[in-house]
Amino acid sequence: MSEALKLPIIDLSSLDRISTAKSIRQGCIEFGFFYLVNHGVEEELFRRMFEESSKLFSLPLEDKIKMSRKQQRGYTALYAENLDPSSTPKGDSKESFYIGPLEGTIKDLNQWPLEESLPTWRSTMECYYNKVLSAGTRLMHLIALALNLDEDFFEKVGALDVPMAFLRLLHYPGKLEPSGEEIYGASAHSDYGMITLLATDGVPGLQVCRDKSQHPRLWEDVPNIKGAFIVNIGDMMERWTNCLFRSTLHRVMPTGQERYSAAFFMDPNSDCVVKCLESCCSESCPPRFPPIRSIDYLKERFRLTYGS
Repeated sequence: MSEALKLPIIDLSSLDRISTAKSIRQGCIEFGFFYLVNHGVEEELFRRMFEESSKLFSLPLEDKIKMSRKQQRGYTALYAENLDPSSTPKGDSKESFYIGPLEGTIKDLNQWPLEESLPTWRSTMECYYNKVLSAGTRLMHLIALALNLDEDFFEKVGALDVPMAFLRLLHYPGKLEPSGEEIYGASAHSDYGMITLLATDGVPGLQVCRDKSQHPRLWEDVPNIKGAFIVNIGDMMERWTNCLFRSTLHRVMPTGQERYSAAFFMDPNSDCVVKCLESCCSESCPPRFPPIRSIDYLKERFRLTYGS
């Protein structure tokens, strides 16, 4: 049985920003994960979001396939994705739906279910998206302080100027077809981008492995805290911080219970240059990676995973 992880709990409403930033720094260095509370997303909105998510995934498969993923927006079917092919040849036992940025011309790339089928679906998701984006922006100010930078650093470098933020709704069925292979809800992976804010319906299954190099890997359960986001650092932020902040391997294991979650991937503006932060390098610890545009980094990561 896996041990339960005790992550720092970060209060986004705290007036003691320096102490809060120190706690974030500890969580990002030690775990790559922390909880976020008092973030401004109401419990009622969480309830509505999960209710509408359930309605979408309850649609007939033929209706969902009509919204199949294009340009990282839309529906991905059960077993269509395998985040860790080395662990099992079978795809992950989840289905998902991506919603991309809601501003600018790229907002038109989003796919939406028919209003006649789900009349309040789009408005609920847009409201949720904007609320989490606001919380994520405020959190980035604290992360800047945690890195010994000016609070508005990520705004100065253009990261938060129409960030590339994606909401991914996820559904893990409770009952699965018998198989001789080990089945994962989401096989072991790290997230590609800057930070992820995850909401769950309370059903367990999320596990993290703090040491990627350890074999066999030690997996620790991440308990749910009602109303809290589970925040984790992505590979891009690990690169930005010269590996000071860690992007931690994680996975979702089936528990026999149906599970819903919503991952909000908050990535920088496409043209933002990800360059080693001055506060994270020195003569004795030079930059490990060359500068790269955010969009170029993410495109390469998606190409390696999806082949497109």
